Amino acid sequence: MPTNTQHPNLLILGIGNLLMGDEGVGVHLAQRLAGKDFPPGVDVLDGGTGGFHLMDYFTSYPRVILIDATLDGHPPGTIRLLEPRFSSEFPRSMSTHDIGLRDLLEGLQVMGRMPKVYLFAVSIVELQEMHIGLSPEVEGVMGALMEQVEGLAGRLALRRSLGTSTSGFGEIHSGVVQ
Repeated sequence: MPTNTQHPNLLILGIGNLLMGDEGVGVHLAQRLAGKDFPPGVDVLDGGTGGFHLMDYFTSYPRVILIDATLDGHPPGTIRLLEPRFSSEFPRSMSTHDIGLRDLLEGLQVMGRMPKVYLFAVSIVELQEMHIGLSPEVEGVMGALMEQVEGLAGRLALRRSLGTSTSGFGEIHSGVVQ
């Protein structure tokens, strides 16, 4: 499934539903990143609400940067970078595709095929049915979110080429690392 057949290394995966307002933040970001020039082995995918249909992508890459909306009670537009190892460590409310994504992650764990996941969780306030755009709060952090995703992808690609690992990322609120 990798689009870059030369040593797939990292997948940047935006998920969400474009018809539910801010819930589609991951898809909006993936679409904006699609035209960017990334190092070899780094691919970008608009995963929509794919659920189990994304399994081949998760099993084809050793590392995945996942971007998704979360109903977590934080102010809208709060960006948090998490490194969950198990499905239980993902934010509780992964919005409208929660069941499919959680089931997929649990299946990958059982099979021993879970990639290293870096999750950019973007806080939203509500699901907006039949609304394609983003709220001003979420649109206002898209630049910072894009920079953070591109920066992490660049660091991961560099560390892979140097043979080192990466960890210890902090929490980001409206583009500011804390």
